Formats: sequence, C-alpha cells, structure tokens
Amino acid sequence: MGNWHRIRKQIHFLCFLIFLALPFLNVMRFDIPRQRFYFFGFELWISEFGIIFFALMFLMFVVIAASVLYGRVYCGYLCPQMIFSEASVALQTKLQRLVVKRGGSRRTARVLFYAGVAAASVVLAFVFVAYFIPPRDLAGRLFSLDVRTAGGITGAAVTILTFLDFAFIRQRFCTTACPYGYLQGMLGDGRTLLVHYRDEQHDCIECKKCVRVCPMGIDIRESPFQIECIHCAECIDACDEILARFQKPGLIHYTWGEHGPIASARRHPFDARRVIVFAILLFYAAGLFTVLGRRKPVLAHVMPERSVLYRVGADGRVYNRFRYSLANRGAGPATVEFSLRDLPGAQLTTPTVPLRPGESVNGEFEIAAPRRGETVTHFTIQAGDTAIPMTFLSPTEAN
Repeated sequence: MGNWHRIRKQIHFLCFLIFLALPFLNVMRFDIPRQRFYFFGFELWISEFGIIFFALMFLMFVVIAASVLYGRVYCGYLCPQMIFSEASVALQTKLQRLVVKRGGSRRTARVLFYAGVAAASVVLAFVFVAYFIPPRDLAGRLFSLDVRTAGGITGAAVTILTFLDFAFIRQRFCTTACPYGYLQGMLGDGRTLLVHYRDEQHDCIECKKCVRVCPMGIDIRESPFQIECIHCAECIDACDEILARFQKPGLIHYTWGEHGPIASARRHPFDARRVIVFAILLFYAAGLFTVLGRRKPVLAHVMPERSVLYRVGADGRVYNRFRYSLANRGAGPATVEFSLRDLPGAQLTTPTVPLRPGESVNGEFEIAAPRRGETVTHFTIQAGDTAIPMTFLSPTEAN
C-alpha cells in the first residue's frame, strides 16, 4: 500500500464522516418543507435569497479555483460518487474472495454483495435526502414504509437509484454522465496539476501494474489528459513500488502541467489567471461573511394601517393603528420590544412580543399621542435593534 493510496483512503473516510454529519448538525442543508437554508450555523430563510445566492456562488468558485490549480484532484479525493464506487468495488472483491475461499460459489458471493449494497443504499439515501427533509421527519417516513407522500416517494426513489448506481454503474457514471470532467478540460491550463508519465531513459519494464491498479482502467502512459483520469495517484504508488526493487525512481508523478516541474509543497505556479480566480473567490467570501455578520436574527417590519387615518379617543388622545410582522431567524427564543422616538407623550398598546425559534408573528398595535398642532409627525419605531421611520397622523386643532 503506497503513500498516496493511504492518504487518499484517509481523506475518503474523513469525507464520509462529513457527509454523514452535515445534515444532522445543520452545517449545510436545504430544508425544503420549511423553506430554510442552513449554512455553517446560520439559518437562512427563502426570503433571504441574496445571501443564499452568495453562499452558492462562493461554493461554486471554490470548486473552480480547485480545478484551475489542482485539476481533477476533487474526483479522486473528495467526490462522493468515486468514494462510494470504490467502496462498492472493494466490498465485491473481498466478499468474492472470502466466499470462494470457504467453499462457496460466486453466485452466493454476488447475492451477499447485492444484500450489502441494498442495506448501504438505504443508509446513504436516508442521509442524502436528509439534506432536504428534516432527519426526524424522514426517519418517521422510513420506519412507516411511507411511499405515498412526496418525502417518502423521494426516499424510495433515491434508494433505488443509489442501489443501481453502486451495484452496476459505479465509475461508468464518471466517464459518461458527470459534467465535472468535461468542465475541467476548459478550466485547466499549462500549469494545472496532472498525473504524468515521464520516461526519458526508457526505464519502463512493461509490468503494466499502473494499468491494473487504475480504478478507471486507463493506461496513464498514453496521455496525461485522458478524460477518465481522476488524479488518484494509484499508478504513482504502483510504479514507485515496482521500480524500487530495481533501485530506480518511479516514472509517474504529479506535475505542474505537461512540461512543468514535479509538484511539491514548495512549488506552486502563480500567474495572472490564478490571481483573478482567487480574487473573485475572495470577493465572494468577503461579501458572504460580511452579509452574514451584519444579518439580524430577528426580522421586523412595521407599516401603518391607513384604512382609517386616525381616531380620537374619549380621552382626547389621537390613535394611529399599525401592523407588524416579526420573524425569529435565530436558534434561540427572542423578545421584541417596541419603543418610540421623537414622538413625545406617546404610548404603545403592545410593548413586547415573545418569539420562539423559527416563529413568525403578525399582529397590530396602536400608538396613542396627544393632539398635535401638525397633521403629520415623523418619528421612529424601535423594534428590537431595528429602527423603522414612520409617520403619525393627527387632526388639526380646528378639527
């Protein structure tokens, strides 16, 4: 087992844990029934589409920046399709060897493999759909074998697709349907990271182990630009292992472009294209976290009710009615306190409104103020930490 293989499998395991944890910790998840987008501790509402747009653009440019500099390393190290496809192939191989070694048939091994993939498909489909439906709600649908509601049908359909994918399709998806490999062909340049075969001294012994270990079934010696190559470095480990027996260095390396130097932690290409890509990435990151930092957990709107401009009470005071809309977008309970500025002697009929996490409340209140000399008075309603400019209407002294 080579160094790159060991590193890659460790990263695969870490990515698997992250895949399992994200929907349950609300780190990154779309909640379709409640119309919420969870992003690193923030609960964004569908009305905050601008922030959601910034978040999605930031994630997209992270992928683009990684592709420009590191090529298809995402495919080999981070892609869920590749991680689970390789796990499926490894499970099939190990089961077949174990069953045959103990005197069983290949058909028995195949049945056990399909049963294992079916069980794993239920778990993987549950986690995937939990990115869009609350896990607790989804668990209830699963245990009740719900195939009538939209959530239950979606879960069943994803389970079937997952089983077909990892039992039969696997890496074929990467070479026939996945658009990322074709996108990488447009994003890469002469300095993008490649897995490259170089044999100026003709030291290759034609063992073809690099071909046998390749999960995509290609011969890296033919070209470093094959669309099937996922930069997994399995061929690098294989070549290093064989030629080490002859006290020779391996012939396959990570390189910065076809004619560039062998890649190392100390040598990264740097040009105007990369500056532009990372400047855009920095712009979106700065914009996103600035907006999130200025975001208020409680959204407050107040508007006057002008179907009746005002009314004069028995106490001689003038009353204006207002409508409010409050939404608690935070993770904890909140209390919104209403107060007035620049309207002397005025009183509110609704000074405080409690809100549970995620709760939206609509209501009305009146402001009572002494009769004023002017018909229109500009003042401010303070709703929590939100200041809302407003006008108060009053009859003239003659009325």
